Amino acid sequence: MKTKHILLVEDNPDDVDLTVRALAKSHVANTLDLAADGVEAIEYLEGTGKFAGRDTSLLPQVVLLDLKMPRMDGLEVLRRIRANEKTRLLPVVILTTSSEERDRVESYKLGANSYIRKPVDFAQFAESVRQLGLYWLVLNEAP
Repeated sequence: MKTKHILLVEDNPDDVDLTVRALAKSHVANTLDLAADGVEAIEYLEGTGKFAGRDTSLLPQVVLLDLKMPRMDGLEVLRRIRANEKTRLLPVVILTTSSEERDRVESYKLGANSYIRKPVDFAQFAESVRQLGLYWLVLNEAP
């Protein structure tokens, strides 16, 4: 059985650590690949830059995408994912602190599969990640 990968696109090291801890607490045993910003996310998916030589035929099971990042924001990453024939159907979950309605509406307009606001409380965050893992990695059948 092939290992399912999760691509976490997050520029905040504290949020990366929280996500890693929440995944571990939820016993999500999938491989977590990290892109520190939107540019790295696109490089990961295209197998260029920092990820040159990566087997791009192996797409992640789900992308957990932050919106507010330097160099390239999450909305632009989502635009590029949906514009690329190879990644167009890739499940993308927006995982952000933004509570701005325009961010949520624009995310869905661009093809986000889900929009989740990061809870401030770790227990709530861990439960959100557990449910994410259960749905996107176990129950959902990817295209």
